[in-house]
Amino acid sequence: MIYGLLMVNIILLVLGQTLWKIGMKSVSIELSLSGIFKVLFQPYIFAGLVVYAVATFIWLYILSKSDLSLVYPLQSLCYVFAAFIGIIVFKEYIPPTRWFGIILILLGAFFVAR
Repeated sequence: MIYGLLMVNIILLVLGQTLWKIGMKSVSIELSLSGIFKVLFQPYIFAGLVVYAVATFIWLYILSKSDLSLVYPLQSLCYVFAAFIGIIVFKEYIPPTRWFGIILILLGAFFVAR
């Protein structure tokens, strides 16, 4: 059950980041109170904040039931999922060195979970 919740948490974290990236395409950051509110209440950014809040509550539950030394390294899978979202949604190019890093993350997660 914890691994399932961890996967939901990872998906929600990547979804939140994806929503923020989409939202930031249409907003420019101004260092003022009105500029901050403009960013926070942009619909995609606000939705990303809500998704992150849900992910945080799930994470707190996971922490109450599992070892930090197990679940925290497994959250590095967020980077792997985010790379694929970058390719699929944002048409980003992933250079070979980054693919090598992604493979290392997957290997690390494999060994941590064993």
